[in-house]
Amino acid sequence: MTDLRASGKLLFGLLLLETWIGFIHTLIDLEPVLHETSLLKPKVVIAVLARNSEHSLPYFLGCIERLDYPKDRISIWAATDHNIDNTTAMLHEWLSGVESLYHSVHLQTMEEEDGYVDELGPKHWTESRFTHVMKLRQAALASARAQWADYILFADSDNLLTNTQVLNQLIAENRTLVAPMLESRTLYSNFWCGMTSQGYYKRTPHYVPIRNWTRTGCHPVPMILSTMLIDLRRSASAALAFYPVHHYYLWALDDIMAFAFSARQAGVQMFICNHEHYGYLPVPLNTKQTLEEEVESFSHTVTEALIDFKLETSHYLHIASKPKDTMAFNQVYLINLKRREDRRDRIQRSLEVLGIDVTLTEAVDGKALNSTQLRALGIEMLPGYKDPYSDRVLTKGEIGCFLSHYNIWKKVVELQQHQVLVLEDDVRFEPSFKSRLSTIMEDVKQSGLQWDLIYVGRKRLQIKQPEHWVEGVKNLVIPDYSYWTLGYALSLQGAKTLLEAQPLSKMLPVDEFLPVMFNKHPKEKYMSHFKQRNLKAFSVQPLLLFPTHYTGEPGYFSDTETSTIWDDETVATDWDRHHIRGDRSRGDKSPTPISESSPRDEL
Repeated sequence: MTDLRASGKLLFGLLLLETWIGFIHTLIDLEPVLHETSLLKPKVVIAVLARNSEHSLPYFLGCIERLDYPKDRISIWAATDHNIDNTTAMLHEWLSGVESLYHSVHLQTMEEEDGYVDELGPKHWTESRFTHVMKLRQAALASARAQWADYILFADSDNLLTNTQVLNQLIAENRTLVAPMLESRTLYSNFWCGMTSQGYYKRTPHYVPIRNWTRTGCHPVPMILSTMLIDLRRSASAALAFYPVHHYYLWALDDIMAFAFSARQAGVQMFICNHEHYGYLPVPLNTKQTLEEEVESFSHTVTEALIDFKLETSHYLHIASKPKDTMAFNQVYLINLKRREDRRDRIQRSLEVLGIDVTLTEAVDGKALNSTQLRALGIEMLPGYKDPYSDRVLTKGEIGCFLSHYNIWKKVVELQQHQVLVLEDDVRFEPSFKSRLSTIMEDVKQSGLQWDLIYVGRKRLQIKQPEHWVEGVKNLVIPDYSYWTLGYALSLQGAKTLLEAQPLSKMLPVDEFLPVMFNKHPKEKYMSHFKQRNLKAFSVQPLLLFPTHYTGEPGYFSDTETSTIWDDETVATDWDRHHIRGDRSRGDKSPTPISESSPRDEL
């Protein structure tokens, strides 16, 4: 009996072992468990409506190309008509070049009239034009829905989406209807903070803090425009429509107002996001302005974008070089330090966009000057000179700056040039810079005004008393004590007058020397060293040039003030960051407003 029990246990053990071996073999035969792959990005339709956009499309499309988003998850829907320029051909060329990159491309054109029957010009928005644009936007929206797209991004063809992450960041906001805040030189942007019951703009105290990034985030607003993202996955988005207008909408026929009303009726909140800087847009023109004025306005938008971004045109378009000239001047001199390639690249791109032909002039690098060179040039400091902000003597950077301008004055006399324009490389151009300066110089010529120097950009220091307007010439004043040599027009006689003062033997900063020469410096002891102080100086007003950056702002750096003092290389200066006294600097903003813009600019 015991043997039988032992045999049964042994048999049971063998059966159990065989079962486990079979189970192990079964596991070995199974496929290994693989990790799941990542999800594809949502599919996005980018809708582009363009009319007379030959000037803006190369930059706009370049921004679209550089979006950090998989191109095979993007479809392009474009429409253009009523053009008097090369917009249609340009869109055809671009879409042919990028067709293989994107999920799909579509172009809708109308080869009919180049204008609407009832319009007064290309900037005139008539009811027939509004209706046509609303139908096109609705067609783009219907196309996106038909493709089962997750999102549709509407972007005006003169908007510059310089932030390559803008699409990713808008999607991450997880909103039905959201826009990136775009900036202009004024308060104008692509959103409203207030709206009347009839759908018109209403001024509120909330706009400026958002526009100036005092308040950052994703803000609920009653109106967004120009560039916006719609989440088509949301059930409420099905009720959004551009055309036909909602049957309760009874006010002005306007695409953005009608769409905002549609959003309210659908229960969809609009949001504007200003977490980061996303891009730029031009200030709208009025009905009577021309296409040429629109081109010039957009050129200014490009120069603004170039201050902080390396903006490039599309790689898939062949673009002819823009004609350039020197305006009313024999020559336009551009001062740039050889080692400041960043500034050189930015300013040359800006001037090319503006159509201004310049002569690059290598600045004297004060940091490279030694005492032997200074003595050889006969350079001596003005006795008793101290910087009014930091109580220091002249820096080598300021000597280099002075010599850079001095060398141009000599060149003007040597070449007997009647009038020139001198620009520094850290300037920011005001809107319509070229046409406005050309008009002023023509008015000066017609008036017969005798002049030596005309400031185009400066820092006005005396603000207690108003400066006097020049009789017979619009937008010209007689300047008081001023800083900065950002840009100025100089006549042959003006160059001679400056050189005859022999300033190298009694040097002070060049922007202090000029007010001495037109007898407006507040320190008599400085002026006493220069007997002839009869420089005929004037200034444009409003100013047409400002610095790209001010003291304390990101990107600010002064080559003149971050240096060493002239006679002791062991004493380093960084006066703009660590002031010896007070909290002001030469690089601070002017005490006067930097723009004639008023709060109405937000309109």
